[in-house]
Amino acid sequence: MVGARFGLDGRRRTPPAVASLELPAPRVSVPSALEAVATSDPFERASHSYGKSYRDVVRALHARLDHPPDVVVRPRSERDVTDVLDWCASVGAAVVPYGGGSSVVGGVEPDVGEGFAGSVTLDMGAMGAVVDVEPTALVARIEAGALGPALEDQLRPHGLTLRHFPQSFECSTLGGWIATRSGGHFATGPTRIDDLVEAIRVVTPQGTIATGQVPSSGAGPDPDRLFLGSEGILGVVTEAWVRVLHRPRWRAGGSARFDTFGAGARAVRSLAQSGLQPSNCRLLDPLEAQINGAGDGRAALLLIGFESADHPVDAWAAGAEECVRDCGGDIDPGSWRSSDVVVDDGASGPGGDPSGAWRRSFLRAPYLRDALVTLGVLCETFETAVRWDRFEELHTAVTAAVLEALAGSGGAGGSGVAGGIVTCRLTHAYPDGPAPYFTVLAPARPGSELEQWDEVKAAASEAVLGAGGTITHHHAVGRDHRPWYDRERPDLFARALLAAKAVLDPHGILNPGVLVDGGGATT
Repeated sequence: MVGARFGLDGRRRTPPAVASLELPAPRVSVPSALEAVATSDPFERASHSYGKSYRDVVRALHARLDHPPDVVVRPRSERDVTDVLDWCASVGAAVVPYGGGSSVVGGVEPDVGEGFAGSVTLDMGAMGAVVDVEPTALVARIEAGALGPALEDQLRPHGLTLRHFPQSFECSTLGGWIATRSGGHFATGPTRIDDLVEAIRVVTPQGTIATGQVPSSGAGPDPDRLFLGSEGILGVVTEAWVRVLHRPRWRAGGSARFDTFGAGARAVRSLAQSGLQPSNCRLLDPLEAQINGAGDGRAALLLIGFESADHPVDAWAAGAEECVRDCGGDIDPGSWRSSDVVVDDGASGPGGDPSGAWRRSFLRAPYLRDALVTLGVLCETFETAVRWDRFEELHTAVTAAVLEALAGSGGAGGSGVAGGIVTCRLTHAYPDGPAPYFTVLAPARPGSELEQWDEVKAAASEAVLGAGGTITHHHAVGRDHRPWYDRERPDLFARALLAAKAVLDPHGILNPGVLVDGGGATT
């Protein structure tokens, strides 16, 4: 479909062989005490050079590994983490914490700037156990390196789930979710990792911090909030007590179609403000629905779902159906699923169900994106959150800005149909506003793919901030969003964050260049 739209020849770029990569020699030598957990193997250095953004994939395909880490360390214990930070502080090496490597904003790229003796990637993947489960309080103690599927596999025998499913679920970790304030798949209710963290342990260059294991506290500012979203600049999350739930037994929901995306958005707002709290309330514009095999391109598609471990949810689904009809939605009766049958995780709807088609496409999307890039397609996403009273203006402004940037870069055919296209979906719905998520597809400009995307990204980001949105709802800041994050955050808060970093990381070795500009190891 994409080849036909963009006139591609179908030839795929072959990824470079590791043996062909010309990596600079490591600049630092690992002490003997860390040799068992550290490596400078070329494959490990290459595979930890980037995250998973379009820019990352393009550079890797062109064998452009400008800033590979000198050493990759996989600690097996909190003691190892402490020893790594002590060693790096002593030799002036930067440390880049690394979970699953799923960052799409440059958050794990060891582009640490000048002033460091080298860079060390601290891969937490060897610390991935569910250490303890407390069924009475419904909490679990989990190491930070636990990948999403492994975490759920360890909770499943207890009949429990964390219920946090970002699109990067298969290749992201609990520690990464905490460090980036990840947003899960569920559209309303406690979907952000912020809501699921009860307590955390963080190793900093100045010592270890363990926050209180209580359901809630009014004892001053919440120390957990200092580290949630800190993106590795203050310390390394090693484990957390998280709030878990009984696994769902009942589900219900379905889909509805709207003549326009705006009409569907009004229905989403009504649902978000109704108190019904649907687990899924995802609106796809007509082209987004078509591309993902869930529609024919003539109508916006709203996917609605409810679930519970305690009771049937038919009444809530019926309330949502009534709300959607009141907003002019056309309910698809063939898609509506009753909750009288226990549905296990991973089950899709009945044959032809749009929600099932969307779910399968949603899980495939990160892999499909990489394949499209090898075919010469610019394929990337960005997202934001905005108040309902500003949403229409933002959607219009961002779409127009991106199409104009694509046309200027030679990637669009005026209307955005013959060349580049922009689609939008609402991924999360709050009473005061939605989280719009945009996808850009266009013929890549051979030899200038990065410059082309930088033009589009800059135009989109300027339009987002200009219309009252945030530079990111759940993709984090990293290095890519810094110019716009610096404008969005209050200046006095930036100074306070710098002061906290100066106390916890006085040599400025932790993830330099992310969130704030701390002092380098030689300053």
